[in-house]
Amino acid sequence: MKKLTLTEQFLLICVSIIIIVIVSLGMVLPKTLLPVYEENLYNYLNQSLNLLEKPENNRVDSEVAYIYIDNDKNIYISNNLSDVINIKSTSEILKNINDSEGKIVRGKKVYYYYTSKTDVMTKVAITTDSYINSMKKEILKIILVVVGITFIIISLLVLIWSNNLVNRIKKLKDKVDNINNDNYDHKMIYDYDDELYTLEVAIENMRIYLKEQEAYKNQMYQNISHDFKTPITVMKSYIEAMEDGIESKEKITKVLKEQLNKLEVKVHSLLYLNKLNYLKEEKEKLNDTCDVSKVIFASVDKFSPSRSDVKFSLDIDKKNTIFRGSYEMWEAIIDNILNNFMRYAKKSIKITVKNNKIILYNDGPNIDKDVLNNIFTPYEKGVKGVFGLGLSIVKKTLGLLNYDINIENVKNGVKFIIS
Repeated sequence: MKKLTLTEQFLLICVSIIIIVIVSLGMVLPKTLLPVYEENLYNYLNQSLNLLEKPENNRVDSEVAYIYIDNDKNIYISNNLSDVINIKSTSEILKNINDSEGKIVRGKKVYYYYTSKTDVMTKVAITTDSYINSMKKEILKIILVVVGITFIIISLLVLIWSNNLVNRIKKLKDKVDNINNDNYDHKMIYDYDDELYTLEVAIENMRIYLKEQEAYKNQMYQNISHDFKTPITVMKSYIEAMEDGIESKEKITKVLKEQLNKLEVKVHSLLYLNKLNYLKEEKEKLNDTCDVSKVIFASVDKFSPSRSDVKFSLDIDKKNTIFRGSYEMWEAIIDNILNNFMRYAKKSIKITVKNNKIILYNDGPNIDKDVLNNIFTPYEKGVKGVFGLGLSIVKKTLGLLNYDINIENVKNGVKFIIS
């Protein structure tokens, strides 16, 4: 069936069902309707007896033979008796007639009889099963006609339905082709609410998601381009200044080192963010554990020299320092949060590890509600410029480790709560 079209497959199924129905009816109906056929035949034989006065003058039905027996035991037979029933003697026939109606079986031959008794005479009408067979044939013809008409109607309905289904599938294919070609502008139109509707909704949701991702990706490219362009532009201008002899070599060297360090951090962030997309498949790495206190001590040692005016205070319960995730992942989380804190803190940063929670506090300004809702979005603009990728990395890494992070504005500062 792989080489048949969908319409041909449906038609083949319909034909198969109809053939099964015909065969089933052909096998079941004759046996089921046999008592009805026999009852009709007995009624017919009775009527023919009422119409016929003398059996030898049979003009009722050549397929029916008659035997009359009067009270003196005289037997009268119709001229066609030997043609109708293949039994040599009349007496042998009469021996097999016991009831008012019944049948005589001789091998494969079946004879039906009906008797009518009056005060002066007993009448017997006898015939073969040809009447029964003819009725079976008539019923079969009716069945074939009904099935044929039904088949034509069903075929037309199947053609209409399958043509509509095929058209819908073609539309779905066109939609998927558009998505595959990065064309996300063709909205799905729903005409039906059925099983295929579920697929249409899924494809439409995928289109919307991919369109949003495409817009997000383009915005990311623009932000990354701008983010990298700034330090490159600064380095280029200082190199030109060095060539023109405007700035001293020492100052230029210092600026170049600073900008190169910034570029290195940005490249590292991009690479790490990209790496997070593959960590989902490496579940064994997500099942690692890490002593977060070691990460915190190392990060504080790393950032504290950059701002001598900011005091770090640590409150760490040594019994609650083991968290899911690798050292590298927690280093990215803590480093990016502290990097953010170093820009906003006034005088103090506090880190608390207790009750399976990590709370990081800085005494910087509260975050506006509008900014707070999108603070984990890459390159979201904040009070002092753009947040960049850092907090996005934090959110995504914690999500992979099944941890939540919430930010709260508190009196005289901001709290980041990891739980």
